[in-house]
Amino acid sequence: MRLKGKKVLVTGADGFIGSHLVERLLEEGAEVRAFCYYNSFNSWGWLDSFPKETLQKIDVFTGDVRDSNGVRTAMKGIDIVYHLAALIAIPYSYHSPEAYVDTNVKGTLNIVQAAKDLGVERVLVTSTSEVYGTAQYIPIDEKHPRQGQSPYSATKIGADCIAESFYRSFDLPLTIVRPFNTFGPRQSARAIIPTIITQLLNGFESIKLGDLTPTRDLVYVKDTARGFVEISLCDELIGHDVNIATKTEIAIGDLAHELIRQINPNATIEQESQRLRPEKSEVFRLYGDNSKLLEATGWSPETDLTTGLKHTIEWFKNPDNLRQYKAGIYNI
Repeated sequence: MRLKGKKVLVTGADGFIGSHLVERLLEEGAEVRAFCYYNSFNSWGWLDSFPKETLQKIDVFTGDVRDSNGVRTAMKGIDIVYHLAALIAIPYSYHSPEAYVDTNVKGTLNIVQAAKDLGVERVLVTSTSEVYGTAQYIPIDEKHPRQGQSPYSATKIGADCIAESFYRSFDLPLTIVRPFNTFGPRQSARAIIPTIITQLLNGFESIKLGDLTPTRDLVYVKDTARGFVEISLCDELIGHDVNIATKTEIAIGDLAHELIRQINPNATIEQESQRLRPEKSEVFRLYGDNSKLLEATGWSPETDLTTGLKHTIEWFKNPDNLRQYKAGIYNI
């Protein structure tokens, strides 16, 4: 299957990975409908930063994945659905878990139910490496046990199970896509790399962080978007869950020191207690196995960590981008 001329829907198109995926799908020649979260400002998130000529190629639909009628309307006439819309911030899930159940679980149910009823050709449901919890073995492959170590990860496990059940019960042509820790331009202030970069670029001599010991498998966003595309073109992966990972890891402390080296070598690190997750909730090690994706599609990461960080820093250096982030507060 090729994407040229295919009608595709991207939920969460206004967000970080979603906006990059929209760009990639346009490059592939797909006809893109971008599902953006409805709001009174009529903001289309990161799509608003696109050039006018690019926006003119996109069919923007505003709605809410929690609304089954809106989801069904958005999916009419669609061949492929890339479902990325979700609530993702782990600290916020500690005090608002119900919102995560509604968005992540019910929202996914709305997507797969509409896809089944409308006869969609292909559905990709976005998971997260957080469903694995702290690694019981490495590298983490798709058979690794699931561990709900936060309300966020628990709802993503629930969403994965809903999606899998529709493949098994109704033969819905579906794949669960599981990116590890994606980073790059446009990432939320709630993620670790923007947290560090924005403090450094705003002149903070001492940057505030939480636990420095956990490790993460960091994937540059353009590699993640390419992974989504490759998976959607591979019928062999229907009915599977698939990691997008680099098969490497770096500790948060080492990551912070690399960013300090690139931006301000004189900066120091201060640990702040409010940024620490509860001990049993912290995921201490994420180190993914990408063998399934590599063997099925030939995908492998094209951007190494140092280069990806350099690209990300350059994007944040643009004052129009940097001013959108509140570096002086803990963004949950």
